[in-house]
Amino acid sequence: MVWTSVCKVADVDEDLPKAVEVNGKKIGVFSIDSAIYAIENVCPHAYALLTEGFIEGDTVECPLHEAIFNITTGELEDGPGCRNLSIYQSRIQNDMIELNVD
Repeated sequence: MVWTSVCKVADVDEDLPKAVEVNGKKIGVFSIDSAIYAIENVCPHAYALLTEGFIEGDTVECPLHEAIFNITTGELEDGPGCRNLSIYQSRIQNDMIELNVD
């Protein structure tokens, strides 16, 4: 298991997720109730970054075509998302967010 530091904890806010790239994968880092979640950042329906979408509770809505995904599970909840999103393990080490991206 390889962990990669991607940003400081303070760089991610409940209203302002962080877009990162690890091993060529675009990943969105989100904070919900002080927990950190990492999901595929590109909507599978049409290229749009979900970190630029609309966050409500534990969901994010694609800014282009209104597909809604659960941030904690990656599950497509509504709209034209076509499939669930990949999710990535995250942890906090020394005030840094680290991701395990295989």
